[in-house]
Amino acid sequence: MRLRHLLVLPLALASLALAQTTITLDASGPGRTFDGLGAVSAGASSRLLYDYPEPQRSQVLDYLFKPHYGAALQHLKVEIGSDVNSTDGSEPSHMRSRTDHDYTRGYEWWLMREARKRNPHIILDTLAWGAPGWIGNGTYYSHDMAEYVADFLNGAKKQGLDIQYTGAWNERKPDYAWVKLLRKVLDERGLSSVKIVCCDMVSRAHPFEPSDKMSEDPQLAKAIAAIGVHYPSCNKEGFATQKAIDSGHVLWSAEDQPNCGAGPFIQREWAAGGRIMAHRYNDNYLKGRLTKTEIWSPVTSYYDSLAAPHSGLMYANTPWSGHYNVQSTIWVTAHTTQFAQPGWKYLDNASAYLPNNGGSYVTLRAPEVKGHAAAWSIVLETTPAKSPQKIAFNVGKGLATTPVYVWQTNGKRTFERVATLPVRNGKVEYTFEPDSIYTLTTTTGQAKGTAQPPADKPFPFPYRDSFNTTPLNRAAKYLSDQNGAFEAHACAGRAGRCLEQVITQKPIPWLRQPEPFTLAGDAAWQDYTLRADMMLPEAGSLLLIGRIDSADIFQDKVSIYPAGYLFRLESTGAWKLLSTQFKQPVRVLAEGNIAAPGKTWHRGEMRFAGDNISVLLDGKQIASVHNSDHTHGQIALGSGWNHAQFDNLSVTK
Repeated sequence: MRLRHLLVLPLALASLALAQTTITLDASGPGRTFDGLGAVSAGASSRLLYDYPEPQRSQVLDYLFKPHYGAALQHLKVEIGSDVNSTDGSEPSHMRSRTDHDYTRGYEWWLMREARKRNPHIILDTLAWGAPGWIGNGTYYSHDMAEYVADFLNGAKKQGLDIQYTGAWNERKPDYAWVKLLRKVLDERGLSSVKIVCCDMVSRAHPFEPSDKMSEDPQLAKAIAAIGVHYPSCNKEGFATQKAIDSGHVLWSAEDQPNCGAGPFIQREWAAGGRIMAHRYNDNYLKGRLTKTEIWSPVTSYYDSLAAPHSGLMYANTPWSGHYNVQSTIWVTAHTTQFAQPGWKYLDNASAYLPNNGGSYVTLRAPEVKGHAAAWSIVLETTPAKSPQKIAFNVGKGLATTPVYVWQTNGKRTFERVATLPVRNGKVEYTFEPDSIYTLTTTTGQAKGTAQPPADKPFPFPYRDSFNTTPLNRAAKYLSDQNGAFEAHACAGRAGRCLEQVITQKPIPWLRQPEPFTLAGDAAWQDYTLRADMMLPEAGSLLLIGRIDSADIFQDKVSIYPAGYLFRLESTGAWKLLSTQFKQPVRVLAEGNIAAPGKTWHRGEMRFAGDNISVLLDGKQIASVHNSDHTHGQIALGSGWNHAQFDNLSVTK
């Protein structure tokens, strides 16, 4: 008899616990304006997407930007390129000199147009990671840089792209006098509608310092529209300082990830990325009153050998195959973006953490329309919960009492509508499973995209490119510039087009500044011959690089090369065969001198067979060594900060 009571008691307590949580939705309560969810295309993160074939390229774009289809991103922030490495490559500059104005270089213009084509209401934002070397005679915070930013924004306007926001300098200490100068220059250049976000700092700094400075300086406060911080969950000060929250300033997570931006980054499965992001989106508002979150990056479209692989909401970095992966983070994002729009309002009285570490929820309502009850949505996640939770919602005056639709994503379901609930006597109830994200909404029209990718394939082998079909002044297909700019130009001294490195003055860097090189190939390649015709029209150097097993230059604060085997030829005729490994000294495997190559074409070859590495120049072997530092990897072409041309690139058996 006693045993029976002992068994019944826990069941009774569990039943009681399920019925205990009640949430009241009060339309008249306090709350900040929701500014949306978005992503940051920067650091060359979108490079390979441009090379995707149709229809797969459009399918990826649909999953990112098309309303009621996938992530339905509401903001897109892009890099103002400067031909300098900004994480996974260098993005082209629109002004390589004071008189140069080319608003067609690179892919960010294209990406903004495609995003706007799918969502005419998407909000566009910009930020620079570096600057061309001519800016301010090497000084970033200068009048030149303010004009550089303004020129980019006006270049966008000429393409029908009105950009609403811009910033200072990615993750660098701000210069508040320059921020005010930028405001002045923007106003003078007819860009008074463009608002300034300040100042994209991270936890190692004092990221909410702009709020303090704005309180002290009315002119600065007038210049800054929003305070953007990076990875707020990792800030030593917390998601936001209480002083910043109390100031009433608009606060944003201007770059975010599940993991403080240190890796491993967003992964494809729910458990490794989706469930963390579900909690992060809600956390940003609940703990920091951050009203916008932007993820770096929208899509992983760069080689896995580069820094921070898998950063994107989606995964698409094999354009030769057309394959892509719609990761769980797309659908976690959709749980907010398909149910609430910028301009909606958070309801603070109905936004909190569930009891007993059961998860969190935020409630948003549509703007008031006279004579109509407001639509509303609740984004509720139960990722830390261990058991189901029954929750009752009291729907207050002024909020719609139409049927409530329930959508769910977890390890078993992906953005599924799982229930339709009636509102009876102003109340609706539901039992929520653990380890899930839900949206309860009175809105309709949501949908899950249906496009499917083809199977993945390895990088094509053998690989050849003569560059004759590459559009002039553009990057070659599949080659990813890591510093400088490699573009198709007329060959010097021969017919046809060649790949030329065109940046001769070192840009102002963000963090790391490797030697210019452009990367391609398969990380699994082992034994192969890398060939290219090469020509130095001026003093400097050129490089052939093979068996690159890592091009993540952020692993090493000193190295100016990727990790692999390098053949470097100087205009003097001096040459070296090097082995580079991060955090280790560069090893000189062989070196020598030939007659100065002059302004003529030469055929360079690197052959890899087991531990034998040999170098040939114009068919003559000049080096043969045995070394096992690198057993496999990609290829690259490189140079110093000088013009160098390459033709007839091939990788063969």
